[in-house]
Amino acid sequence: MGLFSRLFGTKSKESTTQCIEPIEYKGFLIYPEALSESGQYRIAGRIERLINDELKSHRFIRSDVLSNEQDANDFMLKKAQLYIDQMNGSIFD
Repeated sequence: MGLFSRLFGTKSKESTTQCIEPIEYKGFLIYPEALSESGQYRIAGRIERLINDELKSHRFIRSDVLSNEQDANDFMLKKAQLYIDQMNGSIFD
């Protein structure tokens, strides 16, 4: 293993080919994408919507970390739904 790999880590082939099924919510697609970090999972994901034949995407990464990937993805889903509700659907305006 090279010096840079030990310092910064490497992406596994498995993580780059993983297919994430979106969750539809009020016309938006939510993709929970927890990030593995030092044995924990950072809450992260994206919200997408097709507007005027253009795919718009909003990516976010929170400072919260949880010990379980599923918990991090579940929490991201709740936060994304709350964000959509608070913005009244105008995330990309």
